[in-house]
Amino acid sequence: MSAYRDEDPRIHDIKTRIRIMFQDITTLLLNPKAFKDTIDLFVERYKGKNISVVAGIEARGFIFGPPIALAIGAKFVPLRKPRKLPGEVISEKYILEYGRDCLEMHVGAVKSGERALVVDDLIATGGTLCAAMNLLERAGAEVVECACVIELPDLKGRERLNGKPFQATMP
Repeated sequence: MSAYRDEDPRIHDIKTRIRIMFQDITTLLLNPKAFKDTIDLFVERYKGKNISVVAGIEARGFIFGPPIALAIGAKFVPLRKPRKLPGEVISEKYILEYGRDCLEMHVGAVKSGERALVVDDLIATGGTLCAAMNLLERAGAEVVECACVIELPDLKGRERLNGKPFQATMP
């Protein structure tokens, strides 16, 4: 049985734990079983895919990324807002529906040829995921896929990913 089909009984339980009106994951995090099931679904999808980097987008990508990275034997690379990382960084500016923003990553955190997974809690318009992919690819990584817990399909963020594979637990 595919871990990402509605037939998987874990999907129903995870859906019941998310506040639908605001697409808020905090209620999911309050339920250890649903939180574990969410992580397990990602791990089942990415284990054995030769992914060496899990890049988490600040801040909620930091919740899901590290346990996925540990379980699949990859390193975790935080993609942070400006001026949060010590030392030398590379940056990627991007436009949001309500303004501009920027992601930063340590220089040398990713090596050329590494296979990367980008993780966040939600995809809306796709701007942040695109910036994350650009940042990793500029460092020489191959972005294998982007993964989120929630997708807001009406905002068409998936279309901005230029054909890059994308997976959402809650499409």
